[in-house]
Amino acid sequence: MVELMFPLLLLLLPFLLYVAAPQIRKMLSSGVCTSTVQLPGKVVVVTGANTGIGKETAKELAQRGARVYLACRDVEKGELVAKEIQTTTGNQQVLVRKLDLSDTKSIRAFAKGFLAEEKHLHVLINNAGVMMCPYSKTADGFEMHIGVNHLGHFLLTHLLLEKLKESAPSRIVNVSSLAHHLGRIHFHNLQGEKFYNAGLAYCHSKLANILFTQELARRLKELWRGSLVSHENSNI
Repeated sequence: MVELMFPLLLLLLPFLLYVAAPQIRKMLSSGVCTSTVQLPGKVVVVTGANTGIGKETAKELAQRGARVYLACRDVEKGELVAKEIQTTTGNQQVLVRKLDLSDTKSIRAFAKGFLAEEKHLHVLINNAGVMMCPYSKTADGFEMHIGVNHLGHFLLTHLLLEKLKESAPSRIVNVSSLAHHLGRIHFHNLQGEKFYNAGLAYCHSKLANILFTQELARRLKELWRGSLVSHENSNI
């Protein structure tokens, strides 16, 4: 009986997550940031900033006076959001740059361009992600969830890490999800070629975010005491 129930649960998981999402969002949205800290002169990169949490985060940081880069796959949509934020906040230092986390060439091109353009980077917010998409692979052959949500941000962070160190005090924010509790790292099936479930693939990638954050915090502890933040959210 148990052997029959487990495959059924896996099949129902995406539907259950979809149905529960509004309730989970409501439960977790009661927190309000009360900080009034202003950020003039600070440079921030937010991935996936043309919609959802990324957009709201970019708008709030712009409101506080930061120079904000919207790192987006869809530059056209990003430009529309940038203009909206500029109009709303009065901050004209809201810029859009192309970043496709499913392609390491795009990630490297973004990092190269940013490093040539900016002398500092004070905050990197790894927010972008895909969720419960049909089985597909990135340009480099990685399963899409683990490739975009984890490996893409892993590479981006690595490429910008020295600039973050030079700009200290600085911050790295990795946006994860409560779904990481359901995640497992199956090294024998990292690319989902032997078995694939969209809901679980998302959970696995969010667990990878948490593990990456913990190890990065450990390695940077002596240099950045208390400066690395892993933020959990169930709607990414």
